[in-house]
Amino acid sequence: MAFLVFLNVMEENPTKETLDEWHNDPSNWKWGIFYYNKKDRRVFLSKRLSFLGFTMNFANPNTLLVLIGFMLALEVITEFLHFIY
Repeated sequence: MAFLVFLNVMEENPTKETLDEWHNDPSNWKWGIFYYNKKDRRVFLSKRLSFLGFTMNFANPNTLLVLIGFMLALEVITEFLHFIY
């Protein structure tokens, strides 16, 4: 959990209004579903329709690290379950 908090540390500390502007700007949403904004240092943020959950900022290089971590964790769990059963 501390790793995820570390990834969300922002270099410039934009205001809430700026973050909302970026989130609501259609040019930051590729195909309407992928958030891509190099100025925004957040890794996780709410989807365009916030009641649907969260998405990732695919312009942030740390997003790749998080995705690789999720895939590795899934692989370890899968191999562990195969080993048990």
